Amino acid sequence: MTRDDVLAYIRTLRDRQRHDQLVALRSLFTWAKRNGLIFRNPTSRIRVGQLEYAVLQPLVPEQVDRSVAAATTPATRLILALAAVHAARVAQIATLTLHDVDLGNRWLTVAGHARPIDDLTLKLLLAWLEHRRNRWPNTANLHLLINDQTATKTSRSSNHWISAAMRGLDATLERLRVDRQLEEALTHGPDPLHLAEVFGLDEKTAMRSADSARALMEQAAEQHLR
Repeated sequence: MTRDDVLAYIRTLRDRQRHDQLVALRSLFTWAKRNGLIFRNPTSRIRVGQLEYAVLQPLVPEQVDRSVAAATTPATRLILALAAVHAARVAQIATLTLHDVDLGNRWLTVAGHARPIDDLTLKLLLAWLEHRRNRWPNTANLHLLINDQTATKTSRSSNHWISAAMRGLDATLERLRVDRQLEEALTHGPDPLHLAEVFGLDEKTAMRSADSARALMEQAAEQHLR
């Protein structure tokens, strides 16, 4: 296979598919050359380029309502709030411990980033902690969210259990998390520094949310002018 063969193939692809296929080919041919299976890497002078992400779209109220309706237990209601209000990832929710919750000062620490506890989250936290005490009064597990399996251990609950109630819905925990970041950017301005400070985001994630919010605001302005 020559460089021209690779170029001819990737010209048939678009966007993320092109990016992913080229990354895979580069990895494959790099390994083959390193192990002496080929003499020349046909992808060595082909640039992968920066992947252009699609503009993030906000959830519509009906999508959120269906997820709210699916949260029927104290645990799932709190999980929903942690994603939708505090933009916590599934794994971050699973690893929260009782030490991360400061009810007296109304602070919640998510992945090392302290956030103020709003009234809704406080209400759901108190309801869950009361349920937790009543159901597993003697548990030694310090993780905030536990179940029948983890209450007898000290390990965290699985990502699968955390996200189960919203699985298959439009507003999954991940979509709710992203939607919360997008809402913040639309409300307070598409400033990645602000998003990073509020949610403890890395630069790339903060910039993507800010760029999407800016694009949505520009689209709305254009439609208004028409």
